[in-house]
Amino acid sequence: MFKFWKRKPVAADAAPAPAEPSVPTQPPSSAPGWRERLRGNALGRTIGTLLSSNPRLDDALLEELETALLTADVGVSATSALVEDLGRRMQAREFEDAAALLRALRVELVRILRPVAQPLDMGSAARPFVLMVVGVNGVGKTTTIGKLAQHLQREGASVMLAAGDTFRAAAVEQLKVWGARNGVPVIAQDSGSDSASVIYDALQSAQTRGVDVLIADTAGRLHTQTGLMDELSKIRRVLARLDPTAPHEVLQVVDGTTGQNALSQVRHFRQAAGVTGLAITKLDGSAKGGVVFALARETGIPIRYVGVGETLDDLRIFDPEAFVDGLLPDAIG
Repeated sequence: MFKFWKRKPVAADAAPAPAEPSVPTQPPSSAPGWRERLRGNALGRTIGTLLSSNPRLDDALLEELETALLTADVGVSATSALVEDLGRRMQAREFEDAAALLRALRVELVRILRPVAQPLDMGSAARPFVLMVVGVNGVGKTTTIGKLAQHLQREGASVMLAAGDTFRAAAVEQLKVWGARNGVPVIAQDSGSDSASVIYDALQSAQTRGVDVLIADTAGRLHTQTGLMDELSKIRRVLARLDPTAPHEVLQVVDGTTGQNALSQVRHFRQAAGVTGLAITKLDGSAKGGVVFALARETGIPIRYVGVGETLDDLRIFDPEAFVDGLLPDAIG
C-alpha cells in the first residue's frame, strides 16, 4: 500500500545495538485471517444467537437487534439509522428469513465503514514523512509504533523513531526495545526532557540521514489534561520550523474496548493535534467491535489500521468488508 523509491541506507552508527535477538515475523500471507482473529467478539456472538433464536421477523426482533448494537458500542446515531432502514425493508417484506436480514445488515455495516477506509498514502509527500502518534495512556501506542515500523520496512522504507514520550522513562526504554527489534535508530533524551525538542532533533537527524519515515511517539495523556494537550500543539509548531508541512500524518491510537468514550477522546485530540487518521487496537477476541462504526459515522476520520492480535502481522490495514465479515456470524442456526 506504500510506494517508496529504493531504500536509503541509514548511517551505521545511527542504529542501536540490538538489546535482544530480532523478533521472527510471519510473512503476511501466513498470518491468521480476519475471521480467525475476530472470532468470539461480543457483537457477532450476540447477533448470531439473536437471529438463530428468533425465526420471526417482527418488531420484537428489531428491538433486540437495536439493544445488541447499542450494547456493542455501535452508537445511538448509527444504530438508529441501521434499525430504521432494516425495519422499513422488513415491513416491505424484502427479507425471506433471518439469513436475508443478516446479509442486509452486513451490507449496511460495510456502507458505514467504506468512506473511512483510507490507507495511509505516503507516496507524494516530501521525505522524511513525519508521522506523529498520539493517544491516551494504555491504548497500545508504543506497540503500534513498533508494528508500524515493521510494516513500513517491508515496503522498502527506511524508518527512524523519536522517543517523544519523555513523561515516562519506561516509554523511552520500550521504544528503544522496539527500535532494536526492527533494527531502526531511535532518537531519545533523558526522561523529563522537552518532548518537542526531542522530536525536533529527530527530524533534523532524519533529514540529514535521508530517512524515509520518522515516527514520533508522544506522551500518553488523558484528553482532559489541558497542559499535555497543549504540548501536542507545541510539537506541531516546532516541527514547522524545519518543515512547514510536518507532521504529515497525526495518527491517533484508540483502544477499541473503551466504548463511546473513544468518541470524546478523538474529538479532543483532533482539536489539539489535528488528527488525520486512526489506528484502533485490541479488537480481537471478546472485544465488542462496535466502536469502529461509531467512530466512522460520528467523526469521519480515516481509519488507517486496526489491531486484531498481539503479533506484528496483527496490525492490519483497515479493510471494511473483511472486518465486517470477521465480526458477523457466517451462518444462522
